[in-house]
Amino acid sequence: MTDIHRRKLLKGIGAFSSISLLGPLVALQARAASQQTLLVDSPYGPLSVVEDSSTGLPLLRLPKGFSYASFGWSGDRMTNGLACPAKHDGMGVVSTRGDEVTLIRNHEVGLGPDRKFFGADAIYDQGMIAKQYANGGTTVLRFRDGKWLDMAPALSGTLANCAGGVTPWGTWLTCEEVGTDDASSEGLKHGYVFEVSPDGKINAKPIVGMGRFRHEAVAVDPLSSIVYMTEDDTGKSGFYRYIPNMKSGQPGSLARGGELQMARVLGDRNVNLAGATLGQTYRLEWVHIADPDANRGRVMITEEQPSKNVSGPFRQGWVQGALRMNRGEGIAHHEGKVYVMDTTGGNAKTGAIWELDLKTQVLRCIYASQGMLFGNMGDNITVSPRGGLLICEDSNSSAVDEYGVGERLMGLTAKGGIFTFAKNNYEVETEALIRAGKLAAHAGNKRDSEFCGACFDASGKTLFVNAQDPGITYAINGPWQHGPL
Repeated sequence: MTDIHRRKLLKGIGAFSSISLLGPLVALQARAASQQTLLVDSPYGPLSVVEDSSTGLPLLRLPKGFSYASFGWSGDRMTNGLACPAKHDGMGVVSTRGDEVTLIRNHEVGLGPDRKFFGADAIYDQGMIAKQYANGGTTVLRFRDGKWLDMAPALSGTLANCAGGVTPWGTWLTCEEVGTDDASSEGLKHGYVFEVSPDGKINAKPIVGMGRFRHEAVAVDPLSSIVYMTEDDTGKSGFYRYIPNMKSGQPGSLARGGELQMARVLGDRNVNLAGATLGQTYRLEWVHIADPDANRGRVMITEEQPSKNVSGPFRQGWVQGALRMNRGEGIAHHEGKVYVMDTTGGNAKTGAIWELDLKTQVLRCIYASQGMLFGNMGDNITVSPRGGLLICEDSNSSAVDEYGVGERLMGLTAKGGIFTFAKNNYEVETEALIRAGKLAAHAGNKRDSEFCGACFDASGKTLFVNAQDPGITYAINGPWQHGPL
C-alpha cells in the first residue's frame, strides 16, 4: 500500500483498491501507531449475493458458506390470522428449550389513525393522542432445528418500541423511544419500559421507576439484576442504571420498585462524551434521580448554546453534573462488561462504542468510526457467545463500498479492527414478491433500510437479525468459527 493510499484511507475516503489490500496485520499495526479504528479484511472472506432459502429472493450479501432463512415479514399472517405489524426493530432470544428458540421482537410503529392493536391480549393505551392511536408493540417468534415455526402478538398500545434487552430470567424489556409529555385520552403517557414474557402473561403496565424518556436499549447485569439504559435524544442523552429493590431476578421483579441513577464522571461535571476518541477513559459514579416520571424541562447545556428541552430524568441528573452522550443507542452485556453505542459519537459523528467494566466502573472508548466506510451510525449491537461484537448500521445514506450501496452488519475484532460481515441487498420487483407470497407494496430498492435486533442463540449457531423496511426477520447460519463472531 502506498503512503498516499494509507493517508486517504485514514481519512475515510480511500480508494476501494486500497481497502482490499489492507490486511488485518497491517491494519492493526497502523491502528497501534495512529490510535484509530481501521478497516480490516473480514476473516470470513468477501461477500456475494445469497438467495433466501424461504423465498428464493436475493436479499443479503454474505460470506461464502453462510445461508439464511427469512420469516415474519410485515403483512404475513400471525397465529391469530391478523397481519404482522411493520417496522421490526429490537429483538432478543428469551428462551431456549432443546432445539427450540423463542424470540421477542419490537415494532417501532408510532401513531396511526386506526386502532391497530394486532390482536394482542395485552394493550397498554387504547386512548387517542392528537386524534390517533398508539400502534407499536411486540411479537413472539419461534424457531426450531433450523426452521421457523410461528409468530404471535404480545404487547400492543405502545409507541415507537425501538430497542430493549433480554433479562437473565427469560423476559424481554421493550423500550418506548418517546420524547413528549403528551397524555392520551385515557390519561396515559409514553416513554416507558415494559416487561414482556413469551408465555403471554403480561400486565401491560410500564415500569415507571425506570424513567420516562426517549428510551433506546437496556442491558441487565445477571449478577446484580441492575439494568443499564441508553437515551436517544440528540446532544442531551444520558446514561442510566436502575437498581431494583428485588435483586433475586424473576418476572415482575423490576416493577416492584428501585432507584434510577444517571452516570457522572468521577471528579468532573457535565462531561460530553460525544467527541469520543479511541482509548479515551473515565471512571464513573452515579447520581440519584428523585423523580423518574418527571416532565421535560429546559437546562443550559453549554454557555455557548441556548437552553435545551430535555427529559425529566436528564434534567435532574444534569444539574448534579451528570455526563451526556450524543445519541445513546445499542447496549449489550458480556462477561462483566457493558458495551454502549453512541450512534453519532466520535469526531466524525459516525459512531463510537464505550466499554464499561462493571467491577471498576471504568468507561473506555474501544471503537470510534473515522467516517462512513468505518461504520456509519451503528445502532443495535450484540455480543456473540464467542465474544465477538456485531454492529447494526442505521443511517439514511449508507456507505458506498466495494459492494455498492447498502446498510451493513459490521464486526469488531478483539484488537479493534472493523470489518463488514453482511450487507443489505434488498431490491425486489413486484412480480417476484407476488411469486414469493409477499405484499406487492414491499417492492423497490430498500438497501438503505437499517439492520436491527441482532442476537445469537445460546449456542452461537444462529444469528437472528431484522431489516426494518419492509420488515423482515432473518436467521443466518454458517462457519462462525472462522472469525470472532
